[in-house]
Amino acid sequence: MVEDRTLTLKVLESRLGRSVEAGEIVVAPVDLVYMHDGTFPLALQTLREAGLEDEPWDPGRVLLFIDHAAPAPTVAAATVHLSMRRWARRRGVRLYDVGSGISHQVVAEEAHARPGMIVVGADSHTITVGALAALATGVGSTDAALAMVTGRIWLRVPDQVKVGFDGELGELATGKDVALHILSEAGGDGMLYKSIEFQGPGLKALGVSDRLTIANMAVEMGAKYGLFPSDNVLRAWLAERGVEAPLLEPDPGAWYSDEMSVDLSRVEPMVAEPPGPYNARPVSELEGIEVDQVFIGSCTNGRYEDLVQAARILKGRRVRDGVRCIAVPASRRVYKRLLDEGIIGILSEAGCTVSHSTCGPCLGAHFGLLGPGEVAVSTSNRNFPGRMGHKESRVYLASPYTAAAAALTGELTDPRSITGVN
Repeated sequence: MVEDRTLTLKVLESRLGRSVEAGEIVVAPVDLVYMHDGTFPLALQTLREAGLEDEPWDPGRVLLFIDHAAPAPTVAAATVHLSMRRWARRRGVRLYDVGSGISHQVVAEEAHARPGMIVVGADSHTITVGALAALATGVGSTDAALAMVTGRIWLRVPDQVKVGFDGELGELATGKDVALHILSEAGGDGMLYKSIEFQGPGLKALGVSDRLTIANMAVEMGAKYGLFPSDNVLRAWLAERGVEAPLLEPDPGAWYSDEMSVDLSRVEPMVAEPPGPYNARPVSELEGIEVDQVFIGSCTNGRYEDLVQAARILKGRRVRDGVRCIAVPASRRVYKRLLDEGIIGILSEAGCTVSHSTCGPCLGAHFGLLGPGEVAVSTSNRNFPGRMGHKESRVYLASPYTAAAAALTGELTDPRSITGVN
């Protein structure tokens, strides 16, 4: 009799056609490979050196994105973009060009990733699409290149950890706050090479946008995968995109190497201090730190729901003098919906600079770098020294609500203290 299986094992075993156990090295088939302008150059070099430049195994399962340094801020970046366009055109590979969207957002919102798939990307935040019940992980450019031409990837089957959610989020608390709350307990390496499976009755109160944020931040704990089930919430979201998805959940008696419980009703608006995302605590303990710049966007929190949250704080108000507020929708689809519904106008009237979709500010590539000693509040996923500019700048990670509150007051502020949020 086969014992109850975790969701991680179910996906792997379905694709391999046999049972596996934690610690085993496997060579697994992949369903999707993607990379962007920050990682494609090394992948292309690898293919050329191996004489495999012209041999993608299935062009329909390979995606390229120009999203990191986009539009090109330098001639070097423009040269990379040109090489990607030419390569994709010759090989019949789909390329999402400047302004189309951040790779992880587009892969999710266009349902390129689906329940039960194995997805690899040449970016650590590929883990984001684990929110769609796909076994998704970031790999190096060399591994991604080889996956692109072989359709396979080697993996070590990870230990599986259960994170159970109960209750519902309280006032102005979000999936970002949940992720930072877990990070504050697990630490930056507490889930090293583990597959985190998010479960529990609290899932029904977490929409797909929040799930994408939580999965995105799982890699900051060291996780290999951050996996949500294909439950009724996800299935309804995919149905809106024309995808009929199966129920795909762990078995009730599945065994986990470790477990953690999170009472969502007790999660407060959180902030992660430098030097890392794990250094998180309630914003109420950090109020008063002055802020020079606020960034609302990225693959972590650049979705429609995120910009709407920021607009709820800023509507009818103005960004404080001396504070730069940059808002970046994560895709063209998100931008258009925000534009059609008047959200872009609310943000612009409040004094925000609203841009096309780009990763630029998140990784200090362009469009909002920090100078020495400057302080930023960012809805992105990392705040290591020098991440968004000068090595002596400081970045505090927060939700869109908390980031918008900082833009409004010019200092770290508990968004629950802002009156008249509607």
